[in-house]
Amino acid sequence: MDGHSPPAIVNISDVEIIAPNFKKRLSGVTSTIIQLIPVQRALGEKIAALGPGLPASLPHIRFCDLPKLWRAPRGRSFRIWHARRNIEMLPAILMRDVLRMPLKIVFTSASQRRHTGWTKWLISKMDAVIATSGKTANYLEVPSTVVLHGIDTTRFSPAADKAASKRALGLDETKKIAGCFGRVRHQKGTDLFVDSMIRLLPARPDWIAIVAGRATAQHLEFEKELKVRVTTAGLADRILFVGEHTNINDWYRTLDLFIAPQRWEGFGLTPLEAMATAVPVVATDVGAFPELLVTGSDETGVIVPRDDLIAMVEASGLFMDDDNRRQQASTRARTHAMNSFSIEGEARKLGGVYRSL
Repeated sequence: MDGHSPPAIVNISDVEIIAPNFKKRLSGVTSTIIQLIPVQRALGEKIAALGPGLPASLPHIRFCDLPKLWRAPRGRSFRIWHARRNIEMLPAILMRDVLRMPLKIVFTSASQRRHTGWTKWLISKMDAVIATSGKTANYLEVPSTVVLHGIDTTRFSPAADKAASKRALGLDETKKIAGCFGRVRHQKGTDLFVDSMIRLLPARPDWIAIVAGRATAQHLEFEKELKVRVTTAGLADRILFVGEHTNINDWYRTLDLFIAPQRWEGFGLTPLEAMATAVPVVATDVGAFPELLVTGSDETGVIVPRDDLIAMVEASGLFMDDDNRRQQASTRARTHAMNSFSIEGEARKLGGVYRSL
């Protein structure tokens, strides 16, 4: 817990769903739990978190409450334990099958690789399995329900005045902006974005580019090499490395095109965040990206092969050169994100899985 406010401890007898978080470091899974629980509770789910690394304000139970799981919650014959990691499945299996606590176990899988024998065994013991994408479901050997992640479409929403949004962040309001947001590292394809911009910007003086995100210690040399590459190309004032920001939604509002150049991704929320902010997207065919974007006549963006610089340059250039196409894709992107990828929609689908048990 963060320790800056009184812990929001709830009575275990009123909790029907437990969302364990057994990893202290912030991760995508932890972020999902933090964002979902308040929405789930607003929709009437009696859910609470368990574990370290979570805001004190998040409704939670304590480890000392676990012996009380022998008694079912009021009005129910069992509780649901919603695990997202192996270390969260195992104790639930022990509590349900060895200690005979009245539990049903749900597991959400985000992995896009073959599971180990140990993980397969754990998953085989689940009462229900959720996959975060169709690609993830293909790696499972048990029936699953696909529930794609959603985002806060209020936080990630279009700027009322894009020029003012650019000015507020010290950017040139007369320029159109292409952006790439996320950790700066080879896996994320930051170099592909930079190389694309080095090829595209010289012939497009009305465009600049932004790289927003942090390079961790082992990737600092990679970031340094990219900055040298940009300086050598004479584009240091047009390809900007702006670092990591907690108000990343404000940075999305400055964009006219978003590029997701990842070489590998488990799911990948950045295209959703861009589309919710009414920004068209060029993304590689990794993670859930092909399931997030609409391509073709009703496009919200374009999918290109991963690690294909030429395809990325071509797709990005066509968007940059066609204001009308960008505007139409922008409008459709916002509508698509609102209709299909709101976090409220994700919470409702999870509720459907709970009720199926």
